[in-house]
Parts: sequence; C-alpha cells; structure tokens
Amino acid sequence: MENENIAVGLDIGTTKIVAMIGRKNDYGKMEVLGIGKAKSLGVHRGVVNNITQTIQSIQQAVQDAETSSGMKIKEVVVGIAGQHIRSLQHSDYITRPNGEDVISEEDIDRLCNQVHKLVMLPGEEILHVLPQDFKVDGQAEIKEPIGMYGARLEANFHVVVGQVSSIRNVGRCIKSAGLELSAITLEPLASAKAVLSQEEKEAGVALIDIGGGTTDLAIFKDGIIRHTAVIPFGGNVITEDIKEGCSIIEKQAELLKIKFGSAWPGENKDNEIVSIPGLRGREPKEISLKNLSKIIHARVIEIIEQVYMEIKNYGHEDQKKKLIAGIVLTGGGAQLQHIKQLVEYITGMDTRIGYPNEHLAGDSDSETTSPMYATAVGLVLNSLESKEKSSLMKRFSHEESEQEKEEKAEVPKADLEIEKEEEKFKEKEQKTSKKFFDKWAEKFKEFLDNAE
Repeated sequence: MENENIAVGLDIGTTKIVAMIGRKNDYGKMEVLGIGKAKSLGVHRGVVNNITQTIQSIQQAVQDAETSSGMKIKEVVVGIAGQHIRSLQHSDYITRPNGEDVISEEDIDRLCNQVHKLVMLPGEEILHVLPQDFKVDGQAEIKEPIGMYGARLEANFHVVVGQVSSIRNVGRCIKSAGLELSAITLEPLASAKAVLSQEEKEAGVALIDIGGGTTDLAIFKDGIIRHTAVIPFGGNVITEDIKEGCSIIEKQAELLKIKFGSAWPGENKDNEIVSIPGLRGREPKEISLKNLSKIIHARVIEIIEQVYMEIKNYGHEDQKKKLIAGIVLTGGGAQLQHIKQLVEYITGMDTRIGYPNEHLAGDSDSETTSPMYATAVGLVLNSLESKEKSSLMKRFSHEESEQEKEEKAEVPKADLEIEKEEEKFKEKEQKTSKKFFDKWAEKFKEFLDNAE
C-alpha cells in the first residue's frame, strides 16, 4: 500500500459495508484492484449505533478486499451520510494585503479556512466548505478568480454540517479496525463523482442515491454543487413494509423485493402468485405479486415525494435554476423494477439510472459497475484525485527549492565578498549598540541605587 497511485474507499452503509481498492491506469481511467463486501450490522439510517458490530463488518470487508487484491490496506477514505447531515448557504470575504498581487490558490484556501471557523450549533461540525461563485472587488459571478487582480475576495459557499458524535464514532470504528482515516467525504458527493458527466452538472441535474437506510440528494447547476440533503428513508423501509404487510420474515421480504418487486402495480396480473415456504413445518404462504407491488409503490412514492420537495426547496421551478438534465437515480434502490418510470411520472423530469462505469477501465467486472457500488467508486476517485494534487504540489515546491539552491550557488565571488563586508559592518554596529546599551544599563543601575 506504499504506492501513491492506489486509494481505498470505504462505504459504510446501512445494509452493506464495501471496501474498494483502485488505481488510475495509463488512460486516466480507474482500475478496480480489489473489492470486499460485508453485511452491515451496527448501522441504522446511516448512523453507527453499535461500534463492535460495525468494527467486525469493516474488518471483514477490508479482509475480503485484501484477499482479492493481494495488498495490505493501511488508510481509507470514508463516506458519511445519515439523518444528522444538513447543509446551509453562507457568504464570506477576505481583504488581501496587496491588491497588486494576483489572487492565488492560497487566498482561496484562506477564505475557505475562515468559513471552517464558523460557529455551529453545539455538537455540530463542518464537513465540507464548497465555494459556489466568487466576487472580486464587487465584480460578481466569477467562477475562477485565480490569476485576477483584486483587494477584496468574496464568495458564496455551500456548507455541509454533521454531528460531531456521529463523525467521531465512524472515526473510532476505523481506528479500532486497525486502519487510518485519511479523509471523510459526504456520500452524495462521492456518488455524483462516479455517475454524473460534466455536461449534466453544467445543465443542471439532481442525483438521487437510494441506499438501504437513507436516500441522498445532490443538486448540481453550472458545474457547481448547489444543494445537498439526506432523507432518512431507503430500501429498508420498503422491506419492513413487505414484512409487515405479508406477515413474513425480513430475509424473505428482502428476497421478494429483489426478485419480484416492482414500483408499478399495473404491471402484475391478479393471478400472479409466489409461494413462500412456511416456518418450521408450517404451510407455505401464497403472496399475490399485485399486492406486493402495491406495498412497494406506496413507500417509493413517499420517498420520491420527499426528495422532490427538496428539489423544489432548491428552486427548480425558477427558470434560472431549472435542472435541464433531470434526475439520475443510483444506489441499490435504483435497481428496483420500473422505478425510473415512477420517478418520471411523479416529478415530470427526465430520469436515467446512473451506473458508475464512465470512469472505470473497460475490463471492469460487471459487478462493480452496478449502481450499488457508485459511492465506493466515487470515494476511490476522489481520493486518487486529491493524491495527484498533493504529489503535484510537492513536486512543485521541490522544484522551487532546487531553483533557489541553484540561484544561491550562482552568486559571484565579488558578491560574496560584499556580503562578508556587510556582515562585518553589521557585527560592528551590533557591538557598538551593545556597548551603548551596557553603558545605559549601568547608569540606570546607579540611578536606582542612588534613589534608594
């Protein structure tokens, strides 16, 4: 794992925990080197509620990934979601000491760090500070201020906030599993990285990631993230409803949903029936597929309506903020039959299912291109990108220091002699000033003694 070009994403979900190892190939695409999956036992609605079970699940997923790749995992990038996540809009500015200098990356970092110091509600912590657009000396709607002149740099930010305790619990699970936590990323941002194209982000798109315990939303417009939300419902509530409505156990309900479930009841005929084996010698149960899809339909409508309300809150109905590219569905819940048609019917927006295959190498396994793995793929992509950036920065600073050394080496002898003379003169000056100071101190002492 010493290789700089390799990254590990850990998606801690409500139903499953996925560890994925990936690297960039020569064509800039991501190769999946290993993947491990474990049933998630200690997570409820995206939040860790049993540390011991979560640690065991993480260890199992990591072990599987290590076995399939033949590598040792040391540090991971983790995705975080859950009902405690909220987002807000904030604007801030900095005044630059010298307006004659061009704006650099450091100025933007300084501005972002200033936002990180915002006072939040007790028990909350800022996860992400995402700049939306900039103002330089009052000139608005600037997307890239680097290289411009200006004394006052202002920006609008999308700030993502989470609960400290939930974030710490995730960190603790990672540490106890014998791993290092290199970064925490909001899950909808990671999924967006994996399944959305740049054109869609420009045109305006809503990414809906339907997971087991939560449904995550990320809205992009003009290539910038505009809104994020986490809705505390997901595939698990559908399973729960099937379990209650058909009086069967959870395992059977989950299988029924995956094999025969549909979000559109009109598809099934009245006489289509599935027989489920009874418990311990009891009679088998017969379940009508029409009833099954009615149960699923009711719950999916509820989830989509909540998401659509968030899209409306962002201001989708305003002509300027219209999401031209519509909706992209991803996550395990996106595999439900006819869900695309139902989403289109409720929202009236164009919809497609998002597969994380755009950034993956051509020979990728069909399993990894499933919507279920969108978050894990996105986490690895994000990590690889940040590693590339930091290695470039290191190289750049190394080259600069080398240049400085060369410049020093090239100083002519005459200059060195001048420097020596200057140093001697400085020493003389210091000595004279010391003598003067010593004399003054003695006189001051005498004065004090006489005063006594």
